[in-house]
Amino acid sequence: MTTPPRPSRRAVLAAGATGAAAVAVTGSPLPAQAADARAFAHGVASGDPRPHAVVLWTRVTPTAAATPGSGRGPRVEVGWEVATDPAFRRVVRRGRAVTGPWRDHTVKVDATGLAPARWYWYRFTWAGRRSRVGRTRTAPAADSTPGRLRWGVVSCANLQAGWFSAYRHLAARDDLDLVLHLGDYLYEYAPGEYGLGRDNVDVRAHRPAREIVSLADYRQRHAQYKTDPDLADLHARLPWVVTWDDHESANDAWRGGAENHQPAEGDWARRRARAHRAYDEWMPVRLSGSAALGDGTRLYRRLRFGRLAELSMLDLRTYRDQQVATPLVDGEVGDPGRSITGDAQLAWLRESLTQRRAQWKLVGNPVMISPVTFASLPGALLDPVADVTGLLPRDGAPYNVDQWDGYTADRREVLDTIADRGVRDTVFLTGDIHSAWACEVPFDTGSYPLPPGRASGAVEMVCTSVTSNNLKDITGTPPRTTSLAVEAAIRADNPHVKHLDFDSHGFSVLDVTPERTQMDWYVISDRADRRAGATWSTSWRTLAGTQQLRRAAAPVGPR
Repeated sequence: MTTPPRPSRRAVLAAGATGAAAVAVTGSPLPAQAADARAFAHGVASGDPRPHAVVLWTRVTPTAAATPGSGRGPRVEVGWEVATDPAFRRVVRRGRAVTGPWRDHTVKVDATGLAPARWYWYRFTWAGRRSRVGRTRTAPAADSTPGRLRWGVVSCANLQAGWFSAYRHLAARDDLDLVLHLGDYLYEYAPGEYGLGRDNVDVRAHRPAREIVSLADYRQRHAQYKTDPDLADLHARLPWVVTWDDHESANDAWRGGAENHQPAEGDWARRRARAHRAYDEWMPVRLSGSAALGDGTRLYRRLRFGRLAELSMLDLRTYRDQQVATPLVDGEVGDPGRSITGDAQLAWLRESLTQRRAQWKLVGNPVMISPVTFASLPGALLDPVADVTGLLPRDGAPYNVDQWDGYTADRREVLDTIADRGVRDTVFLTGDIHSAWACEVPFDTGSYPLPPGRASGAVEMVCTSVTSNNLKDITGTPPRTTSLAVEAAIRADNPHVKHLDFDSHGFSVLDVTPERTQMDWYVISDRADRRAGATWSTSWRTLAGTQQLRRAAAPVGPR
């Protein structure tokens, strides 16, 4: 079907599509009415909070034929409004946005002119119909000194591998400022691939029923995830800050290809461009600093939270060189000509760490930066561990070369910057590896255990997966059996690894104060159970100025 012509950028701006056309509040609001779940079937979301602005998102379905990825449906105008109360008695910003099939009928606006560190409620309207109400929060003023930040932290949510109970439990909390998603928001696989456990059982089958490759495919997969009720509730409850890892495009992606991209699937650059386009359309995120589409694909960015913390979100897929094949043979992991960040992003990250804008330097890091060797793992467990972590086969000391261990020159530059500039209070917040880790990031692994007076370069806290398989799932063994030997061996080989849990799924809560940063890990009872419960597992903290980790006796309490 022929796609209607896309309106000019000037016309879109005039209609308020980027929030630039937000207007003073005048006129009467629509009569009170319930949300229309058919017109706004994919919910609402917000993200990338700034002190005076936040990104708002929805999708409208103007006709029955205008399904995600269909390329069908008319051009429409959607209204949006922001209020200081959930009943919308005090609307403070209002605007209109143009959408249509050229952007899959998604709406993304940058609502500006807001007050710092404040809760707001927002909604969208079209043809007399309303979306559900969303709640969001702006960031603290740049020159303020917040006493605390508290975030939910998640990654690796594979719809085929289980229910999103972790999202449900986060949405039920009333003490969070935002959700930090560290990658693998969705998965590209076909039904029957990479489901639950050893047999890859599909708890829920992906749509479309194939590996996603085309733009329509990626749009449909985003739409399917957005209709999960637990994910939709968490999006409506809190603003999100996100980055992509590999499965938003294809497994083990690098700048020139991916493990899960074959020649028969076409040109990699075109496939990645489709994935990035759909991500820009469907996620409440600014690419290249803008909520408008087509302004660029730069995802790495900074968000300030007063003088307490600055969050640097990394993109470790778009610019990286290909993963090495035999690291213990060719030595390429340390080649300074190879990069996981790309030169521009590495320089940007070093600048983020050395500026004195905020006390805590938080880094949203899609793959682990802490060095990990596995020399003493039992041979029978190498293959299952490789399945979870991406390790290479039995070289005697396998590495996960998909993370920073495969690009050690970049890691050395980061750590040298920290050492040379006297950087303190750096915390890497990481996903990807489907397990819980608390690590000190050493300047030199040979210095461990650290003598009195010595410190590491940073600390790293890694959240579990929401649903994606971990070690017990791959081995088919009960929790806290086979994994115990693996965890003990890894900690023995790597004394800077303070905590490791290869068995759990769930979410984390990060709590930041001027005195310390703490992460609490929560585990769900059964990802195959739609009503799974959640329990606290463990907590680790780093005191300001120490670059070391200590176990905390309990999770953070009520605010």
